[in-house]
Amino acid sequence: MNLRKFRAGWSFRTTTPSFEVGEEFAVYVSDVDGGAVRARVGDTILTVHGAPDGVREGTKIAVRVTEFDDDAHTGDVDYLRTVGESAY
Repeated sequence: MNLRKFRAGWSFRTTTPSFEVGEEFAVYVSDVDGGAVRARVGDTILTVHGAPDGVREGTKIAVRVTEFDDDAHTGDVDYLRTVGESAY
């Protein structure tokens, strides 16, 4: 067996993913603290703006990136809509 062919397409995921301004995706809210809503993707922390009252930890939401600092692994995202709730 050719090992190179076997490993084709493999890649390692990072604990600090990067995002581009305008990118849209779904995340789970990791914490809500005094009105500040945050989501974590690995070790990257995203501050969610515009989330409605009632969004809580474990809520799955769609967001759009408005700002991202690749060096600090932090960013700001706008709330788009609630997608669902977590299974836990």
